[in-house]
Amino acid sequence: MRNPSLPRLPAVTLLLMLLAACGDKSTLPVGADVGLQPVIKAPVRTTIPTVDIAPAKGWPQGGMPVAAAGLAVNAFATGLDHPRWLHVLPNGDVLVAETNAPERPEDKKGIKGYIMGKVMARAGAAVPSANRITLLRDKDGDGVAETKTVFLKGLHSPFGMALVGDMLYVANTDAIVRFPYQEGVTEITATAQPVAPLPGGPLNHHWTKNIIASQDGRKLYATSGSNSNVAENGIDKEVDRAAVLEVDIATGKTRLFASGLRNPNGLAWNPQTGVLWTVVNERDELGSDLVPDYLTSVKDGAFYGWPYSYFGQHVDERVKPPRPDLVAKALAPDYALGAHVAALGLAFYTGSLLPQQYANGAFIGQHGSWNRKPLSGYDVVFVPFSEGRPSGKPVKILTGFVDRNGDALGRPVGVVVDKPGALLVADDVGNVIWRVTPASR
Repeated sequence: MRNPSLPRLPAVTLLLMLLAACGDKSTLPVGADVGLQPVIKAPVRTTIPTVDIAPAKGWPQGGMPVAAAGLAVNAFATGLDHPRWLHVLPNGDVLVAETNAPERPEDKKGIKGYIMGKVMARAGAAVPSANRITLLRDKDGDGVAETKTVFLKGLHSPFGMALVGDMLYVANTDAIVRFPYQEGVTEITATAQPVAPLPGGPLNHHWTKNIIASQDGRKLYATSGSNSNVAENGIDKEVDRAAVLEVDIATGKTRLFASGLRNPNGLAWNPQTGVLWTVVNERDELGSDLVPDYLTSVKDGAFYGWPYSYFGQHVDERVKPPRPDLVAKALAPDYALGAHVAALGLAFYTGSLLPQQYANGAFIGQHGSWNRKPLSGYDVVFVPFSEGRPSGKPVKILTGFVDRNGDALGRPVGVVVDKPGALLVADDVGNVIWRVTPASR
């Protein structure tokens, strides 16, 4: 008989408490799974996966992240609705996709789908999608946007944006569309023009689709995350997924550019070499120290291992039937960011406002872990580059997103460099866009 003096906990709370008590803990030295030559441990498999969540709370009044030495941070815009991705227009206006996952009935089936739904809700990832893009304008140049207008509405879980000529391209979760754009407008009311479909549907496990335009403006490159952790829903559900796709703007024709990338998000052109780079979320449920998320150049026609292997040719024994022929072709990524950090945003720094040490390096927004003890990510880091290649350990640029109680006050997502050269960071739990500048300013 239940003791009436004890509180009756909801079933979901009990479930999450049980999960938090299970799983493994990291045993690697701090930083061992990061850099050019990360330590790749043997996998650790448990009956119940490791679950450790920083519950989403939001910032207290006046709260903000902590900037690295020599830098300062302020709120560029507040009061947003789950801001995820950013794009800067030539006139300096900033577009922000206020968005979240679409309805995905097939992704919620079964006990695993149910549990993951509760995990994501606790992490702040289950709010309804606003399905819009908002324009932010800092006309007086004080580092705070005084104009905030709905720029595009009625979209379908929008994410990536790219301006090519006088057309603005938007990646909805299941298609790329475009709209006519005139510099300075604060709203677009034109009907969306279809460009190319993207993998979507009722499963649509990794729903975020990012785009970037080629430097000649003839192609778009689109990210398409996997429909599973390790193809447990069937490899037939992974057509044109775990990939970067190339889209011909004139015809809408799409081809597979690179594959085996479990969940790529950020895309950026290296300013020194012109090569395309991406950040990728790797697979879960192999232990707190596997598998490192990563930053890598993206080679045309290359295969990066998913689901059959990770970080090159380390075979994932869970995937049946195996494909040793594909494993033999798998390229190791260029740079490990650490296990389960959930790297999402990527921007190379080509501005002149920040100190010279940041020139040509990569800023990365790391959304934070759920499948690791202790927590990892929940920060913005900088990876130095030299002659177009990573050249050192990552440096933490913004921290303090998790408080001493283990609650998430914010979670970084997209990063972009604004027209004056400051770094902007979308925070989808704090509902803020942060702006990072030199401390002297």
